[in-house]
Amino acid sequence: MEFITFLASRDKEILDLIYKAGYRVEENTPLCLLGKGFFGFLKRRRHTVVICTENAKYVGGYSIPGSKDNDYSPTKIYIRRALRHEAVHVAQDCNNGNLLKMVKEGSLKVHPYKLRALKGSSRVSGNKKREYEAYALEDKPRIVKAALKKYCL
Repeated sequence: MEFITFLASRDKEILDLIYKAGYRVEENTPLCLLGKGFFGFLKRRRHTVVICTENAKYVGGYSIPGSKDNDYSPTKIYIRRALRHEAVHVAQDCNNGNLLKMVKEGSLKVHPYKLRALKGSSRVSGNKKREYEAYALEDKPRIVKAALKKYCL
């Protein structure tokens, strides 16, 4: 799977926790054809995370994955955030579909540039609160790892 080449070591740890939780990971499935702006999905019933690497490359501009000079390329950032975002959904799923509440109430903030993505994700998933939590935590890998350990392992 190509997306792995874009991950940092902390993201690879998150990926390992997803596997340990009993979830599979697929790449560039037909779900990714819903739109170029979608970088990941969770198929809850199938316990499968989908990463849309081609969409991330298209929107972010392709970079050579192993290049240290380009560690913060848009493509890498989109793929890393997508994995963490879907990992939050995995932890929520392990928590019987409930919010994780891993940080103090009211302290979760979604950056304004993510609000458009939040609207699109909420339409697909049907749950704005879970999506909000996932967008807020996708930039907090330590919390994502702790949530996976707490609820899934």
